[in-house]
Amino acid sequence: MDQRRDALAHWATAIIRQQTGFEIPAELEMVSGDASFRRYFRLCWLDHSWIAVDAPADKEDNPRFVRIAEDWFKRGVHVPKVIAHDFVQGFMLLQDFGDQILWPVLHSEEANRTSVLHHYQQAIDELLRIQALSCTQLPPYDNALLLQEMALFPDWLCDQQLAMALTADERKLLDDAFAYLAELALAQPIVTVHRDYHSRNLMLDSDQRIAVIDFQDAVAGPATYDLVSLLRDCYVRWPAEWVDELASYYWQHARRLGIWHSDWSDFRQAFDAMGLQRHLKAAGIFARLNLRDGKNGYLASIPNTCQYLLDVSAHDPHLVPFHQWLVMRFMPALEQFELGCSES
Repeated sequence: MDQRRDALAHWATAIIRQQTGFEIPAELEMVSGDASFRRYFRLCWLDHSWIAVDAPADKEDNPRFVRIAEDWFKRGVHVPKVIAHDFVQGFMLLQDFGDQILWPVLHSEEANRTSVLHHYQQAIDELLRIQALSCTQLPPYDNALLLQEMALFPDWLCDQQLAMALTADERKLLDDAFAYLAELALAQPIVTVHRDYHSRNLMLDSDQRIAVIDFQDAVAGPATYDLVSLLRDCYVRWPAEWVDELASYYWQHARRLGIWHSDWSDFRQAFDAMGLQRHLKAAGIFARLNLRDGKNGYLASIPNTCQYLLDVSAHDPHLVPFHQWLVMRFMPALEQFELGCSES
């Protein structure tokens, strides 16, 4: 028996009855869970639907979610409207954008270069709306947080998942690389950062407009962070020329809006360095989700994420030791782990 699900259903139907007069059955359809403790359910009645969220108050910062959602909604970002919330119980009732996550649309049989680039340009347009918002009330994506995130890579992936037993010299090599990447990140324009802006956290609503979800961890941080999350997605790899074209699309529009001021070469260096920071973080998180939370489905995304590290670090002369370490030490350990997984 799922007592929280039952309580959520009765709470949500009572709210709907108060606001619309609809007497609907307290029956929830599971929509999804995610990497957090949140669960999403759908309530349907005739041609109406709502999303009911179970987000335990002791594990999720629901006031933060609601505060950001209401602020962004009011300012024209396409996030779900918050219809009601109960912070004590950890329940929310949201506008329903439907089931069309962007990721499967990009990989459908009908998808082609033109449609993929069109959807990504829409996502970049929405991202620019987010970046135009004031970020003064958001926590800073500062040096300490950037370094803390990159530390997930050696701590969870190298040491625990791959059992690499890093030496003091290896730790020093990684610390030097991380400090360099954090320095480049903090030299960028500081904007509102969604922090998980990619094709699994974007939707297409009934009008085929990009809709934004999972924004509760927003911070004030580097301007390329969300762009690299989108274009160098941990869950998919697009041709380099597509990524270049879309990065240029962002850069040109961001310059016109006054978000970005420097030239293309500086922008590309910042974009590449930011990607390394994010992929170090993401690879560590995927290992943590497996080891700590028992969510082993994320292991499949580690090889693609780490291939980005190898490819991008090869082009930065400041990262020669880090790149060589990846080639000689890390990638063989990862390949051995993959081989073990495939044989088990």
